Amino acid sequence: MTQHPSARSTYTGVALVIGSALSLQFGAVFAYQLFPQLGSWGVTTLRLGVAALVLTLMVRPKVGQWSAEQWKAVALFGGSMALMNGTFYAAIERIPIGLAVTIEFLGPLVLAAALSRRGIDFLWLGIALLGMGVLGYESINNATDYDPLGVLFALIAGLGWALYVLAGAKVGQAVEGTGGLAVAMSFAAVFLLPLGAPGALKGVTDPHLLLLAIGTGLLASLIPYTLELMALRRLPRNTFSILLSLEPAVAAIAGFLLLGQVTGPVRWLAIALLIAASVGVTLSARKNPGPTEVQLGDVAPVTASLPMIEDATAQGLKPKRVEKG
Repeated sequence: MTQHPSARSTYTGVALVIGSALSLQFGAVFAYQLFPQLGSWGVTTLRLGVAALVLTLMVRPKVGQWSAEQWKAVALFGGSMALMNGTFYAAIERIPIGLAVTIEFLGPLVLAAALSRRGIDFLWLGIALLGMGVLGYESINNATDYDPLGVLFALIAGLGWALYVLAGAKVGQAVEGTGGLAVAMSFAAVFLLPLGAPGALKGVTDPHLLLLAIGTGLLASLIPYTLELMALRRLPRNTFSILLSLEPAVAAIAGFLLLGQVTGPVRWLAIALLIAASVGVTLSARKNPGPTEVQLGDVAPVTASLPMIEDATAQGLKPKRVEKG
């Protein structure tokens, strides 16, 4: 029996999102291996620098034509990217990756509720906070995994993720194509130099470490970005967002398989509550009957659930659609 084209497209889209989530989390695990040599800040700086270089060579942004407002938007986007990535890597240096992603996920969820005009979303936010309460309860009985500084970094990474959503929407509106993302990555790497320069310099001068850093940049940046954009053209917004909501579970599985970080039943309960809250926000969002027509100018959706972007754009931050050609 011949499969319906739309069904094939959906299955392909689901596979692409799963591949993106696996690449992103396994890239973080890859980076974890570099922490003893380069430190988390050095790894983040080098990873963003490598990704920026590769993407800049690919897209060749026409920065000479940018206005001061465009430069400002891109610089702010780079700042949010530096905050999100730097503090997330600092978090997973101290606490299990599954726990860090679960805590970080609270940032975009709070943003979604804050920008929403639907009362039901505050219910989903309450469920997310309940999940955080479960983690707080577990921390009393299992203090080993709950390094206070690591938890703080994860919370700041969540704030950075929320700012990334808003700043990315503005860049999508102000700058055509992926040039804004490439330059924002460069800004992010530069912003992190005060903390990451020693480790990054060590990585650049050691061929083995540099190769690992390149692998991290590809797995944690370029590959997820590409796969998510491809998936967005094949899936409805709500399906895409629900699949992205599974990232805390993917992170916990990656941490277990590659780092031996065991996730107990209480922590799985917290992860399930966070996922339920994210899925709930998605299902209560405005319905989208078909695939999202996303072109390469849409930088904000990368690693962020679509209802959050949708609510942000409702506040006048709608990303510009850029035609191919």
